[in-house]
Amino acid sequence: MSTVHISGETSGLLTLATLVVLLAVVYVPFGDHMARTFTSTSHTRVEKRIYRLIGVDPDAAQTSRSYTLSVLGFSLVSIVLLFAILVGQRALPFDRGLPGMPWDMGLNTAVSFVTNTNWQSYGGESTLGFAAQAGGLAVQNFLSAAVGIAVAVALLRGFMRTRSDDLGNFWVDLVRGTLRILLPVAFVAAILLVSQGVIQNLADHTVNAVAGGTQVIPGGPVASQEAIKELGTNGGGFFNANSAHPFENPNPFSNLVEMFLILVIPISLTRTAGTMLGHRRQGLAILGAMTVMIGAALTVATWAEVGGHSQAARLAGGAMEGKETQFGTWASAMFGVFTTGTSTGAVNASHDSFTPAGGGTVLVNMMLGEVSPGGVGAGIYGILVMAILTVFIAGLMVGRTPEILGKKIGTKEMTYVALYTLSVPAIVLVGIGSAIALGGTPDAMGNPGGHGFSEVVYAFTSAANNNGSAFGGLTVTSHFFQLSLAAAMLLGRFVPIVLVLALAGSLARQGKVPTTAGTLPTHTPLFTGLLVGVILLITGLTFFPALALGPLAEALSS
Repeated sequence: MSTVHISGETSGLLTLATLVVLLAVVYVPFGDHMARTFTSTSHTRVEKRIYRLIGVDPDAAQTSRSYTLSVLGFSLVSIVLLFAILVGQRALPFDRGLPGMPWDMGLNTAVSFVTNTNWQSYGGESTLGFAAQAGGLAVQNFLSAAVGIAVAVALLRGFMRTRSDDLGNFWVDLVRGTLRILLPVAFVAAILLVSQGVIQNLADHTVNAVAGGTQVIPGGPVASQEAIKELGTNGGGFFNANSAHPFENPNPFSNLVEMFLILVIPISLTRTAGTMLGHRRQGLAILGAMTVMIGAALTVATWAEVGGHSQAARLAGGAMEGKETQFGTWASAMFGVFTTGTSTGAVNASHDSFTPAGGGTVLVNMMLGEVSPGGVGAGIYGILVMAILTVFIAGLMVGRTPEILGKKIGTKEMTYVALYTLSVPAIVLVGIGSAIALGGTPDAMGNPGGHGFSEVVYAFTSAANNNGSAFGGLTVTSHFFQLSLAAAMLLGRFVPIVLVLALAGSLARQGKVPTTAGTLPTHTPLFTGLLVGVILLITGLTFFPALALGPLAEALSS
């Protein structure tokens, strides 16, 4: 029987084409389903029972202040409960005989999963039991993603409302996002992943090793966690190798499924935004900006990883270090770009082993603010804030008061936008500076020089932008890194959310401004190009010195 050999290039292009087709097929129906989810006035029986259980009136509207306090209060309680599960897992069933996490690691992990970052300073299979994984981490994979969607919907309502401070009801948005969007898709995806060989059980297995003796093969409810890990742009792996592990990602088809899950909600939310705003061309313009940025990143990363441009890759005949052989360079570069363009953080290859240009590309992806296409919810509200900034800059050029989607952008709105734009970069740069000034940081680096510096830059960029992927090489188990990265994750998640909800309330309290001949259209290719330019300019001005000392210096010396 003959076999057909498909080259890496052909396989990569076919995978990308299939992915684009699948996303195009679901774009309209799934995007409109999410819009109906958050505009419907009816509640299901299950939802009504949940509202009674938690003591919430689902028909009561919340102001921006009340909505914000609900988000923060719910997240704080989630951190406390998850922390208790992690440090006290020895008292839980299916603990696998493992002790609880140390307090600093438990705090770091609890903050990480509640903020949708999913940064991991531990190996999952050697640290956590099944109850902590499924009852703690997987639950937060659903809830943290639902919180992000809720905040995005609240900002859309800010544009929709007129002379009102009604942003909807956070508890309704949270429940609906979980029950009507995340759970059904994750359920189907988990079954699909099981069919491909992703494991789903509640037992480790002891087997006889080939060289004699026995070996314990870890098991666990992996498929159910893997599905929401990718769908909710979470990224935390059940195993230390994450999506490079064959129990999480067994073959190229499962790899395709996981990339689809990573992108489907952030991409489809642009349709949701256009439908809810009654301006679908606006949603397409946002999608266009996202596509341009992720397309450019994918081009550069693939060129860097496939072309073998570094000296080491030329000598080895290909940049395969740190990559799973069944995926190769094409699928590894693609996965890396998609997980850092969103806030997923899952990896099917070691980013530490990427070429300087490839590693620099995935780093820049996060520095953009993860708006290409961004995390679940976070991507759409992030790029809308950037659109407001773009309108403001365009207004300065022509001497007009900036307007977007029928709302004037005044001093108050621009204050929130400016603080949003500056907050995460400030958190990143302060974290990097503090780490580099610490005497023990060079010993924690896995590599010297520019590459070692990139490890530190990547860690704080990933944490503050709620991505969660690790460059690798950097040892982050010290008290300093556990606590400083936890602080970066906490501030990087909730400072922007507070500002977005304040902005939404300010917009909702305004009246509608009629469109005139002097109104800047925000749904045209011209505006899309201007939006991309503003995002790139801000990123370059903020992070170029750090990039020059890290990936650029390494690339020039290789």
